[in-house]
This record gives sequence, C-alpha cells and structure tokens, in this order.
Amino acid sequence: MPDATDADGLTVGQVSARLGVTVRALHHWDEIGLARPSLRTAAGYRLYTAGDLERLHRIVVYREIGLGLDKIQGILDHSTTDVPGALRAQRTQVAERIDRLQRLGVGLDRMIDAHERGLLLTVEEQAAIFGPQWDPDGPARARQRYGDTTQWRQYAERSASRGPEEWQAVADAMVGLDRALADAMDAGVAPGSAEAARLVGRHREVFASYFPLTRQMQVCLGRMYEADPGFAAHYDGIRSGLAAWLRRIIDADARAHGIDPDTATWQ
Repeated sequence: MPDATDADGLTVGQVSARLGVTVRALHHWDEIGLARPSLRTAAGYRLYTAGDLERLHRIVVYREIGLGLDKIQGILDHSTTDVPGALRAQRTQVAERIDRLQRLGVGLDRMIDAHERGLLLTVEEQAAIFGPQWDPDGPARARQRYGDTTQWRQYAERSASRGPEEWQAVADAMVGLDRALADAMDAGVAPGSAEAARLVGRHREVFASYFPLTRQMQVCLGRMYEADPGFAAHYDGIRSGLAAWLRRIIDADARAHGIDPDTATWQ
C-alpha cells in the first residue's frame, strides 16, 4: 500500500462523518476486502482516496436498497454480474417489504382504534350483532372507566383482530350461555353441583372472548351481575332471579377451589 501524507486522502473518521457510516463498518469492510483504503501514512494511518470514496458511495447506495455485502462485492468486483437483474430482484423484495409494512400500518391503526374505541364496528353493525337493545355508547363509557387496566388492553387486542363475523360468533356464544343458564335454573340445578360447575367453567370460557378471567375475577363479576342495575336487569329479564342464581353458582364453584367469595378480589 503506497505511503502518503495526510493531505492525500481522508482518514477513517473523516469518511465516517462524510458518508454517515460508522468507523466499525468501515473497518469491517476493510477486513473483508469490500472497501480498502488505498493509502497509508508513514505513521500507519489508513487514508481513503477519491476513487475509494466513489466505491464507498456505491456501497452505501446498495446497502440502502437492502443488498447484502456479498451481493455488493459481486456487483463491484465481477464484470459478469448481472447488475440490472440483481437490482430488479432487489426491487421485487423492496416492493414485498413495502406491502408488508403497509399491512402492518393498517394493523397498527386498528390496534390504536381498538384501544381508543373498544369495538371497531359501525353503530349499524353493533345493532345487527348485539340486538336493538345494545347501547353503542357502552364501549366509550367502559373505556373511561377501565381504559387504564390490563383487561381493557387485552380486550382491545382481541377487538383489533375481529370483524363483524367474529363478533357475531362471540355474541352467539353469549346468547347460548344465557339460555343454558336460564334452562339450568329452571331445571333446579343446585349451586355446587357438577352441572353448575360445568356452567361456571363455560362462563369463564365464553368471557375469555373479552379477556382472560380468573375464578377470583369471576366472583367479582358475579357480585356485579347481582348488584349493578344494568346487569341485573339483563339477567333477570331472561329469567326472574337469574342474576342472583348465577352469583350463587359462581360463589359455590369458587369455594370448591379454595376461594372465599366474601374476600375475593379482582386478580
């Protein structure tokens, strides 16, 4: 390697600053023979010439479009390399990556909307799925009340991936559960029985469409079903006394699993 004075070329640090490439990358390219400085000072410092800079500019451009270092070296050092073909192939990969990023952007938009709105359904879709008695302002009130909880975040993540068909399946499962609970109460199913325990387990499973539900959390829900006027009206509108009966079978199942319903907390 020819010797030179500092004025004959640029140091690694100067090239790094000029091209926006790290010194570590320049050292690596030197080691693998991709871009070696042509000069060296008497003190042993490497210097890049104008020709070296031109090669480095091309390397930076090829890296920006996503080519690997091996591919770049082939383009720069082998005259038989089909450069247009390599660039077309890279163009195809870039287009595919853009498509993936666009789809990711759409997914992120849905996730943001779900965290802010809860349901990503129009008012008309909500009425068609959940019935004319459904209050479309309910999700907004729920966000105001629970928006900073783990359960709201879990609910939003599920909601972001659901369209009308998926929500229809959730609604159908809830209606089926309500019907099964009413039928069981009418049939005299006793709290603590095997059938009651099966229904309590089904309630947790169906409710997991919104967020994972522990037995302690389920006990808290049972209390709310009986005490909250809106929930009590829903269940007692299906069968008189259903809200209280549902709480009793939930409490009995909790006791069977070592949980005191009187001290259960939301955890």
